[in-house]
Amino acid sequence: MIYHMPTRNAQGLVEYAMILVAVLVIAVPFLIGPQVGHIFSNVVMLV
Repeated sequence: MIYHMPTRNAQGLVEYAMILVAVLVIAVPFLIGPQVGHIFSNVVMLV
């Protein structure tokens, strides 16, 4: 069986995608967090 080794371009693309995912995982909670907290506060006030 012949295994195809990934090229360096593919490796760079995967590394770029992993960095992008890491940045989004860190940034999204900071951007959405206050809005979610506000929604939960409104729900608690209604109960």
